[in-house]
Amino acid sequence: MTRVPLPESFLRLPLCHRGYHDLSRGIVENSLSAFSAAIDAGYGIELDIQLSVDGQAIVFHDDTLDRVAEAFGPVIDRTADELGAIRLKHSRDFIPTFAETLALVAGRAPLLVELKDQSGTMSSTDGRLEAATVAALKEYQGPVALMSFNPHTVARLAEIAHHLCRGIVSCCWGEEDAALVGNAVCDRLRDIPDYDRTQSSFISHEAADLPRPRVAELKANGAAILCWTIRSPEAEAIARQVADNVTFEGYAARLPA
Repeated sequence: MTRVPLPESFLRLPLCHRGYHDLSRGIVENSLSAFSAAIDAGYGIELDIQLSVDGQAIVFHDDTLDRVAEAFGPVIDRTADELGAIRLKHSRDFIPTFAETLALVAGRAPLLVELKDQSGTMSSTDGRLEAATVAALKEYQGPVALMSFNPHTVARLAEIAHHLCRGIVSCCWGEEDAALVGNAVCDRLRDIPDYDRTQSSFISHEAADLPRPRVAELKANGAAILCWTIRSPEAEAIARQVADNVTFEGYAARLPA
């Protein structure tokens, strides 16, 4: 297992949270239109990956379709073809596969890819989502970094794709999280104990929790620090006192000169 450095572009270009989406223009999160808009604006892209029932990597954030798609029910209950036929609300876009997204981006922007924990338990995985994600990337040429809240997912990625950059998504693991996964899991994950075990090279940390001493410790030991989710220039300025780069939405983040 090797630690793969985060490519320089992830530290230079602000990362659009689920693409450069803007409902006023009919561009919704995690859509091909949002990814095209990010490329046109010169930003990097953050996106989410889930698994379809037939084992394909799908770009979608929520466990269920209800909030952003013109359908209802769990994502995992549908095939890739079924999901691809579902329109995203308030847009002309349909739910894309990861492969379709890679074909569109084609190396023109750095891709920060979060693999979702569909079990909701932060426990060991069956490896199917990790395998589908890596398979889609087999021929891809362009900067990519993979990450997950679930350290078991990151460890699995280290086993099957040690050549790809990987990191851990982290947060304060507060009361809302404890209600979902339990206090014991939150207490364990709060100080990011799996960073070295997974040979990660970065974290993407909750912006409000950036002052946590463990973040400073990791940064001092060479970890790249990304953060989520920034929603104003003022919040960006505060976050950059600690973070090397930001994941943002709802405004135009500052591009390098």
